[in-house]
Amino acid sequence: MILLHTRRTISAFRVVFTLLFLAILPVLSFSQVTTAPARSSSFRVGEKLTYSVSFQSFKNAAFLETYVVSRGKLSGKDVVEVRGRLKTFEIVSAAFSLIDEMRTVFTDPESGLPVFISRTQNDAVTPKETVSNFITTPTTNFDLLTVIYKLRDAGGNGSFSIFEDGETSIVTAQTSTGEKVKTDAGTFDTSVSTITGPYLDARGIKRFLVNFTSDDAHLPVLIRVKTAKGEYRAELSSILNPIPETTVSPMPTPAPVLTPKPVATPKPQATPLPYVENQPLLPELSFSLGETLEYKVTNSGTPVATLTLAAKERKLFQKQDSLALSATITAIEQANRTFALGDSVITQVNPDTLAPFQNEMKFGGALRSLNQTAIFDSRSGGITFGGTGSTESPIGTHSILSLIYAMRSFNLRPSKDAGNPVNDTRVAVFWTDRAYIFTLRPANIEEILFDGEKVKAQLITINTGNPQLDQLALKVWLSTDERRVPLRFSAGTFQADLTTVTKANLN
Repeated sequence: MILLHTRRTISAFRVVFTLLFLAILPVLSFSQVTTAPARSSSFRVGEKLTYSVSFQSFKNAAFLETYVVSRGKLSGKDVVEVRGRLKTFEIVSAAFSLIDEMRTVFTDPESGLPVFISRTQNDAVTPKETVSNFITTPTTNFDLLTVIYKLRDAGGNGSFSIFEDGETSIVTAQTSTGEKVKTDAGTFDTSVSTITGPYLDARGIKRFLVNFTSDDAHLPVLIRVKTAKGEYRAELSSILNPIPETTVSPMPTPAPVLTPKPVATPKPQATPLPYVENQPLLPELSFSLGETLEYKVTNSGTPVATLTLAAKERKLFQKQDSLALSATITAIEQANRTFALGDSVITQVNPDTLAPFQNEMKFGGALRSLNQTAIFDSRSGGITFGGTGSTESPIGTHSILSLIYAMRSFNLRPSKDAGNPVNDTRVAVFWTDRAYIFTLRPANIEEILFDGEKVKAQLITINTGNPQLDQLALKVWLSTDERRVPLRFSAGTFQADLTTVTKANLN
């Protein structure tokens, strides 16, 4: 999984999932009270709602859950506390951005306007908390959460002023056709509301649709957001209702006898398909299974070794579908003083996202101090290494080898203004005992002298945040075709130049 993409892409991408996140939050937050003039005064403490978020054909794109925690007073104001959790994983984090956010919102149950918002973002090495406080000076604008709630209250129609990301804008919603929607939570009759506005246009949102149920609740059971990258869908998957309050009767009431319910006949379970090894990789990746790249390694211009990179095989690894990536010293020269024959790094990764499961480094020469096996927990972000060491890191943290392959699919476009590098790409990468934020700075395409000929390539300069690594001035030159093959690596006085590309047919 890739931690971050370019800043501009991050902004648009985070907006997509913020829209999904905030469109869903109000569903759990409010129950129906027919005597109340507005649905905003009807919170149901204890309710939880879970959505499944997909991107294109990938079903497991994000986890989304909301929880209505309490109702009470905040600085003397009547408020309802709602918490929500959004975490992306799988192909979304790989192709675009990791989002791991916890949001707590206190809202005014009468006006629907936000009173206090706390956002904790865990998508970097250090959590970042952002607070918006409207207790002393009430706001007259909605945020994305409260405006979606207002749209529910209005049945999916209306125009409202919002304040998000430091700017004020108008969003407009209009209900059109009806649809029957089937999700894991049930089948619903819905109406489709189209939401538009300059706030969405400026962030690359081409279409934003919400399916509200046709009953009085107007629950958004399906949310679709279309961007240039594809369509994101959030579907209602489960609802946990609060335990209803009980009323004690003044006189004992005879307990009714329940009519026995018929036991449903168990449905036969489908037999899982057998696992097939060495299935092709996704077309979104810039390399194919079995690709082998051979490099001549020099030290200050003197040949010292041959390095071979390989996307070796796709098989089960610890009961998980896994792609094995390897970097191996396959030959050494007389002038070599650094490497040993057979020195290797083998990384087992998710074949779709290239997020590591395990990274094993084995060296027999001068680099033997780097010997280590690191195990990555794809759910918690924890990394264990050396048998006893452990560290916390962002979910989707890379190893250096998985980064080499993943960066080939990055959208590494250089900034138009060299003095304002807005297109830098930031990635969490584990090295020795912790995760560092690597910054990849793309340059313009240029011609380099490669194997005696001029070849077009793009230089990617890497800053690691680790003083020892940064002394090596790490650089990678990528080819300009769709395969984005690394033509050259440089680290300190060492340089590796591509000599051979082999594509193997493993089927």
